[in-house]
Amino acid sequence: MSKKIVIVGGVAGGASAAARARRLDETAKITMFERGPHVSFSNCSLPYYLGGLIDDADDLVMMSPEQFEKQYNIDAQVNSEVVAVDPAAKIVSVKQTQTGEMKQVNYDELVLSPGAKPVAPACIKGINRDNVFTVRNVVDIKKIHTFLEVNHATDVAIVGGGFIGLEMCENLAHTGRHISLIEAADHVMGTIDEDFAQLVHKELYDHGVDVIVKEGLAEITADKAILGSGREVPAQAVIVAIGVAPETELATKIGCKLGLTGGIAVDQHYQTSIPNIYAVGDAIEITHMLTRKKTRLALAFPAQMEARDAVDHMYGRPIQNQGVIGSAAIHIFDLNVASTGLTEHQCQKEGIDFRSAMVIPKSRVGLMPDATPLYLKLVFAYPSGEVLGAQALGKSDVDKQIDIVATMITMHGKISDLTHLEVCYSPWFSTAKNAVNMAALVAENILNGEYEQVPLTEVRKLVEKKAFIIDAREPDEYAAGHIINAVNIPLSEFRQRLDEIPTDQPVYIHCLSSQRSYNMVRALGNLGYHNVYNIVGSFLGLCEYEYFQDQVTERQPIVTNYRFDLL
Repeated sequence: MSKKIVIVGGVAGGASAAARARRLDETAKITMFERGPHVSFSNCSLPYYLGGLIDDADDLVMMSPEQFEKQYNIDAQVNSEVVAVDPAAKIVSVKQTQTGEMKQVNYDELVLSPGAKPVAPACIKGINRDNVFTVRNVVDIKKIHTFLEVNHATDVAIVGGGFIGLEMCENLAHTGRHISLIEAADHVMGTIDEDFAQLVHKELYDHGVDVIVKEGLAEITADKAILGSGREVPAQAVIVAIGVAPETELATKIGCKLGLTGGIAVDQHYQTSIPNIYAVGDAIEITHMLTRKKTRLALAFPAQMEARDAVDHMYGRPIQNQGVIGSAAIHIFDLNVASTGLTEHQCQKEGIDFRSAMVIPKSRVGLMPDATPLYLKLVFAYPSGEVLGAQALGKSDVDKQIDIVATMITMHGKISDLTHLEVCYSPWFSTAKNAVNMAALVAENILNGEYEQVPLTEVRKLVEKKAFIIDAREPDEYAAGHIINAVNIPLSEFRQRLDEIPTDQPVYIHCLSSQRSYNMVRALGNLGYHNVYNIVGSFLGLCEYEYFQDQVTERQPIVTNYRFDLL
């Protein structure tokens, strides 16, 4: 007898489950119910319709029910909401959302892929106004586009600095509107650390986005967003993108257990607590490969692989559930940002002893056109050296470096596995030692205690307490812009000027990108200096890190002239 498989929800998880089931079983009767009008669409591409990169919103729809039927013999029914399930009888009750008509469908195996819904806190006054929107599907993005055009909205406030919020910022800014980004946390993007996030802040600021951090939204009116501090932000439209919550209403109604994070609890095979019912995608609770703790992850690739594994188990095929590490990338104006694994902040939160290494090589050999800085941070466990995470930022394809590190994390690799990792090289594509090799070599030195460093986040404190800081760049570089208290002792001269370098207090050294300063630190160590520190990121990183905060606050700059034409 043919197996009857019913799938609740389409898009990444549901559609992938349906397609995998068909590949494994040509005789199965596969029915997929989607509450909305589109069963398969590119939700990650939604913001790009507003920016004009995608001309027609209907192009966001990847497959129609008719295509599912013709190509895969899958019965994909839209505007059909599964409102109840009888697990004992293995029957689902389906409501046609346009007509209200009810029907019942039998199943042998049921897959729940309801996704996650945008969070819109009821405590925000005016959250239900007609000029307030969330972003989840094609219908949502069409509504936003229509409202902006019909009402000639010139000011838009976006609440939330995650991936959706940032992508909406960029795309709406391209339309010439004034955009305000409101983020309650210290910085945007929780997937990167504060030092890298400041570079994102600068990128947004440079493109006219009004970046507001450490501020929550309190009220929305017809023409403004009012923050908790009382500050008013002009906004004829407000897009709320502060996060998502798992859709668990149906699962709870059925009797499926929920996990610690509020997502649907599943076992290693993606089975729920009820026999013959699986769950995949944004609605479920999964395990983080590194922390071994339960988490939720709203990303397309994990959802697709969860769906594949669930169906494989359904058909008796062996699967290996390794957990997730959270690899992600985003394009923000001229900047690309990618990350994988744990950040420094997450390590601190989890009580993991760690160290980090940061390098800023060029994206390709400097003689090549368009060679630009590539910021790369590597986070690793101490003292084991196990690779825990990485963050990369620049105008080049930084996802390459992060993909390398993601592979290493999945293989439970160590820093030593990256130092000699042989990757492709050509002057057009990278430097001879790839940024990943460089970061790993620095990490190895740190792991072995060969020298000490301080992060960019500490430099302002060093300046304020008048610490002894050496600028190891050449005099012309120093004259063009420098840290206000720094003493210019170039790497090319320091051996003749050792009498100027104190031995009775800490010495902090920087250059342009930490390379020359690193060489001076090592040399001074060999000469008997024992209290010498390399400033991670050096002058290039410091300019990027400090600039945004100096623009939005009244604090005194610690650099005489910020330089962004370097490297």
